[in-house]
Amino acid sequence: MSQAMEMIAGGWGLLLVFLNVLIEQAGVPIPAAPTLLLAGALAVGQPKWGVAAFLLSATACTISDATWYCAGRIFGTRIMRLICKVSLSPDSCVSDTQLRFERWGVKALVFAKFVPGLSMIAPPLAGALRMRLSLFLRMTCLGSALWIASLMGLGALAAPQIMALLPRVVDLGARAALVIGLLLLLYILLKWFERRRLYSALRMARVDPQELHSMLQGERAPTILDVRSRSALALDPRTIPGALHVPPEELATLLASISHDGEVVAYCNCPNEASAAQVARLLMQHGVTRVRPLHGGLDAWVAAGYPVSGPAPGAEIAPGLAQL
Repeated sequence: MSQAMEMIAGGWGLLLVFLNVLIEQAGVPIPAAPTLLLAGALAVGQPKWGVAAFLLSATACTISDATWYCAGRIFGTRIMRLICKVSLSPDSCVSDTQLRFERWGVKALVFAKFVPGLSMIAPPLAGALRMRLSLFLRMTCLGSALWIASLMGLGALAAPQIMALLPRVVDLGARAALVIGLLLLLYILLKWFERRRLYSALRMARVDPQELHSMLQGERAPTILDVRSRSALALDPRTIPGALHVPPEELATLLASISHDGEVVAYCNCPNEASAAQVARLLMQHGVTRVRPLHGGLDAWVAAGYPVSGPAPGAEIAPGLAQL
């Protein structure tokens, strides 16, 4: 075995496994799956090393998940907004992961590591929603163990192929690292381009809080739609007075009751009003032409000093959130 191979199969390899899993779970787009597959292949010949790699990976997951849980518990909606802003995934992906959490409840933590995006959103969302710490730790540790075991198990099954390829990769040295780095950079650029393309597609005329306030004082007030997810509403129950809570996935059921002639304003609390703009585009496709997102969303409305009320009509707690 070459010196490089000995380092991988020794203490340095264990450190690499731990750091890679910890960094990925912290939100940095450096996939840990290849490392865990390799760990599974090495574990076939070195069972004790494999057990250590499994335990270190589980520890890394627990440290990261517990940190995100505490951040959600302490900062609430602010940490969720931060994730929306810095995430490489478009805001719609964040909304999708919130929807899964609402439907699955505590079970989402068991499967979170297997679902892109949910792994990042679930821990801080659980903290923000005040899930019991003991329940959170049980569920997230079980989910982490299943995720790590499945990847290491696949690596063990493909051990002959991986071990035959590994010396070639090690021998390439810097060239292999360069190729891996370029692939990672390409992945990040593609996700960034996807995010920019989404926001470009959603560019449309917005209504600012001052204009909406004036419209509400007029003879014919606009229809106001609060299109935040139920989990977002649970985190921040404030709403614009008179708003109707309509999560995007339920909009189709209310299309017939929305006036095609009157003004419609949709708002959320997401970057670039992405969810509100998506709802506005959908309404336009169904003939509701006078619809605009609220520029700055609920935060801008509150910052302007305009009144807010309790949960909007139609707002119900999601079945999954009731388990918390």
